[in-house]
Amino acid sequence: MQPPQCVLDHAATRRQHPGTMIRSSLAFAFAALTTTAIAGENFLVYFGTNTNAKNGSKGVYVARFNSASGELTQPKLAAEAGNPGFLAVHPSKKFLYACGDVTSADGKKAGGISAFGIDKATGKLALINQAATAGAGPCHVSVDKTGKLATIANYGGGSIGSFAIKEDGSVSPEVSFFQHEGSGADPKRQAGPHAHSVNFSPDNRFAFACDLGLDKVLIYKTDPATGRLTPNDPPFAKTPPGGGPRHLAFHPSGKFVFVNNEMGMSETVFAYDAEKGALTEIETVSTLPEADRGKKGFSTAETVVHPNGRVVYVSNRTHDTIAVFACDPATGKLTPLQHVSAEGEVPRNICLDPTGKWLIAAHQNSGTAALFKVDQDSGKLTFTGSKVNVPGSICVRFLALD
Repeated sequence: MQPPQCVLDHAATRRQHPGTMIRSSLAFAFAALTTTAIAGENFLVYFGTNTNAKNGSKGVYVARFNSASGELTQPKLAAEAGNPGFLAVHPSKKFLYACGDVTSADGKKAGGISAFGIDKATGKLALINQAATAGAGPCHVSVDKTGKLATIANYGGGSIGSFAIKEDGSVSPEVSFFQHEGSGADPKRQAGPHAHSVNFSPDNRFAFACDLGLDKVLIYKTDPATGRLTPNDPPFAKTPPGGGPRHLAFHPSGKFVFVNNEMGMSETVFAYDAEKGALTEIETVSTLPEADRGKKGFSTAETVVHPNGRVVYVSNRTHDTIAVFACDPATGKLTPLQHVSAEGEVPRNICLDPTGKWLIAAHQNSGTAALFKVDQDSGKLTFTGSKVNVPGSICVRFLALD
């Protein structure tokens, strides 16, 4: 089963190599039928935040969630940290990683990655260590499926870096660093590179870095043994000019990739060649209701794919809505189903729980997070009326306890 990127339990059951496609298809079908049974019912939910005096956030927060009842508790502080915006949970469920403020080896403040140990009984986090990145403005962190490699995307510096993860969960100093170069079609937003995220392929052989400033998804080969990345051939895929690719999600079948374009208010669908690590554009569709298309001032934030592969969700950050698309598992093409209120201002991140029955939207400006019920037939969302307080909430991550 390959749940959404925001879910911890992403068992790598579908390696897209010759001779394994039948097994891949069977695994996909089995996952669609048994998602709930595999995932369990009890979870910790971690929230990454932007910390400042105005919003009152102090770091990473944690709540408890039960997927049978839909009960989400009020979050409590799990660890004090500076701007731990995006989070990633280690496959072992023992460690959590945050990008944000760190103290460098020479004692100076910098941006980078923090490693925490997880106390499952309380949800509390204990700092293990930190490592600085050579780039400015880290905005996204990911951990590969082996749990041996972590990546950072630096929005301000337009670069990415990688770190080796040790057995005790600590991170090494940055072992590889890539400065992106170039510009995009919009002279105001795309005068230079702005790396926004890094995500790993289902078979863990490749890493894909969305760069908003370049209108490209840059592609790297992974080496979990050393924690290093190396440029791939082909080195990148293009997105529509002026679109500003931000985040990326794989289809459970491994055949398609979905990229939300922050500036263009659109979603680009790619066909994925797992052998070459190559992306080929299939289509680009608007994430806005027809009446609002062409209007200025909106931006997208996050893309997630339902475990059944039939629905794709995109948060329209400044439109304060969530776009819901039906996905054709055979072609990857998207059809609009619904635009639902996010129930808060600036839905910076949305995340499906591992059962696929619920979705949480984190509202950066409202300092809240809202719980939605997912219709298991249509994929449409219904607000449950449940909303919790999370100051400066930016990111949501589930950790299964069962």
